[in-house]
Amino acid sequence: MPVRMSSQRFDELVSDALDRIPPELAAGIDNVVVLVEARHPEEPDLLGLYEGIALTERDHTYAGSLPDTITIYRDALLDICETDEQVVEEVAITVIHEIAHHFGIDDDRLHELGWA
Repeated sequence: MPVRMSSQRFDELVSDALDRIPPELAAGIDNVVVLVEARHPEEPDLLGLYEGIALTERDHTYAGSLPDTITIYRDALLDICETDEQVVEEVAITVIHEIAHHFGIDDDRLHELGWA
């Protein structure tokens, strides 16, 4: 049975997950906005999505670009969890997974590292 959680509490968990990023890594995050949405409209089971240009792909033409976005999908995450503790863990994993994409780490490498 999916966990029930207020939007405010879920947002706090996303914020907590961002706070857990080591300062030296957080300092490298550039021009990114983190959003929380209920579900992805086309892929309702998607947990998170990074949209933008990874740091490893940016060049001189990137200047002035709109921020990259990381979207965390609340209802999809709550659907896969049975306890509040699982939600905390899955939110952290999803946030880190999407931030890794910002740094140019692809899904295959994340799987190798155990962050899939």
